[in-house]
Amino acid sequence: MLSKTAEYALRATIYIAQKGTEDNKLGIDEVAEGIDSPKSFTAKILQLLTQNDRVVSSVRGRNGGFYLTERARKLPVRAILEAVEEEEVITKCVLGLKECSETRPCPMHLQYKAIKKQLKQLFEKTSIQQLVEESNKGNLFINNQKAPKKRS
Repeated sequence: MLSKTAEYALRATIYIAQKGTEDNKLGIDEVAEGIDSPKSFTAKILQLLTQNDRVVSSVRGRNGGFYLTERARKLPVRAILEAVEEEEVITKCVLGLKECSETRPCPMHLQYKAIKKQLKQLFEKTSIQQLVEESNKGNLFINNQKAPKKRS
């Protein structure tokens, strides 16, 4: 349902919010490894997320890197989708029709309408900080690496 760009943007933002601070900025290599993403793709995504400090802040140079401000942590998840120009995922027709509406519905319009409303609420009411707090509780993952095996 989400594009790879949106998926990695969400994961990168959560990772940076978890691990980075204004005093401890993260580099592209660390972010890419942390979210299990190709470095070049991560760089492109971070470029979108940092434009005009929309979501992620960055500093160039020797002690540079990426971090989230307190303001950014309070942003809704939808801000990430908007930064990577993927917000239509929560508004568009599930079949991809340009003119799907109440007066001209697609075959899935009525069933998907309720799901779309829930998705919109999820992305608009959930803050980046809430995702970080949930992730920090444990047993939630933002990469595809296997979890360490528990010793018995």
